[in-house]
Amino acid sequence: MGVDVMEVQQTFYDLVSESTATRMRREFPFEFTVKASQVITHEITSPTYRRTKKFVGRPENYGRFKVNRDTERALEYTLKVAKVLNASVVVFQTPPSFHPTEENLRSMKEFSTLLDRSFLYAWEHRGEGWSDELVSRVLSETGFLHAVDPFRRRSLSSLKYYRLHGIGDKEVNYRYRYTEQDFEVLVNALGEDLNYVMFNNVHMIRNALEFKEYLERRHKGSPPVRA
Repeated sequence: MGVDVMEVQQTFYDLVSESTATRMRREFPFEFTVKASQVITHEITSPTYRRTKKFVGRPENYGRFKVNRDTERALEYTLKVAKVLNASVVVFQTPPSFHPTEENLRSMKEFSTLLDRSFLYAWEHRGEGWSDELVSRVLSETGFLHAVDPFRRRSLSSLKYYRLHGIGDKEVNYRYRYTEQDFEVLVNALGEDLNYVMFNNVHMIRNALEFKEYLERRHKGSPPVRA
């Protein structure tokens, strides 16, 4: 029993060459998903840019799903890598500073018209203010899946894309290792359709394998899971 799926996160921070993506596709027998470039979602003031080695275009154009030359180029780059990897899902993650203003909602809707619909797109929001009503509006207007950490929020999509960042008082706790008690909570959050369960913590591979073994041992016949 091995890992089914891998979410490529380096695409969020920096450029990944086609040759690197080709090598990954050749060497690893996984289904891939890809995290979209932060140029699309995060303004240049975000601390996440500390890990970026190369900046392109005009940084003032970055973030908030604004439609401009630089965000469109970032989308093209993301989808080019996704195609090489034969990825199934592209993930947009917005920061806590991305609030549900009418301007941001309009930008998301407009940006979604640029998307290549041969991929599925999942959106994870951080921070407060995103009511179920507002999230449902975004999902309806954009066609996004609702990506959540199921220990913090309820998914509003039938196909589940779960990103598990560790349990604790803050938004993330990457050092956390999930237990069988946590796995039981996670099982109860599975939907009837396909479930992507992406462990995003220090113990990600170990936890993914432990969760799959737990399903096999305790919950045979559970809804389909990719972890």
